[in-house]
Amino acid sequence: MSEHYSGEHAPTDDAVIRVVLADDHEVVREGLKALVNAHADMRVVGEAANGEEAWRAAAALAPDVLVMDLSMPILTGAEATARIRRDCPAVKILALTVHEERLYLTQLLRAGASGYVLKRAAASELVRAVRAVAAGGTYIDPAVANELVAGYLDSEAGGEPAHHTLSEREREVLVSIARGFSNKEIAGTLGLSVKTVETYKARVAEKLGLRSRVDIVRYASAQGWLDDTGR
Repeated sequence: MSEHYSGEHAPTDDAVIRVVLADDHEVVREGLKALVNAHADMRVVGEAANGEEAWRAAAALAPDVLVMDLSMPILTGAEATARIRRDCPAVKILALTVHEERLYLTQLLRAGASGYVLKRAAASELVRAVRAVAAGGTYIDPAVANELVAGYLDSEAGGEPAHHTLSEREREVLVSIARGFSNKEIAGTLGLSVKTVETYKARVAEKLGLRSRVDIVRYASAQGWLDDTGR
């Protein structure tokens, strides 16, 4: 694996916000790097080209803020965010993405992101967001704030089902577990490692609040996923 993150671990100035950039397009990272480094109160200390590199960079460099693209290889932005929040809770995650749909927004926030900015936003918007999350706040791009409020109101009214937050792979693992397959059998069928299946299983259980296999069977059955045509 090609690792893009730098080795600048020790901060030189406590007033400077240390930033890691995670995006699978080098040209995007270069543009973001120039933008961040143009401000005296922040500095890019590392880069990552995929979700796994982002996770490793967070652990190795301990940045104040990690700017995370949503659509990346190996680990998605949401998956990498969840890992970083688990292993490096002091690192603040700022999602930077082209996606404006409520589903993506809620996935990132539930995974632990502190902010969400659209790539089409003005440069000043990103700078403002980096400063906000570094200070311990939450920043939502004004262009998607209405989506977040609408999602909250829908959930309060019993609107959006919890399973909408599952990825397709997570749903496949959940259904396989409900049908009685072992982790090893699921791994073989889906072309995954047993450890990866266990990770998906734990993630599904956490998202849906399921404590046991019986809970999983009941949930999948209630969604109609155990029928031959159930999706």
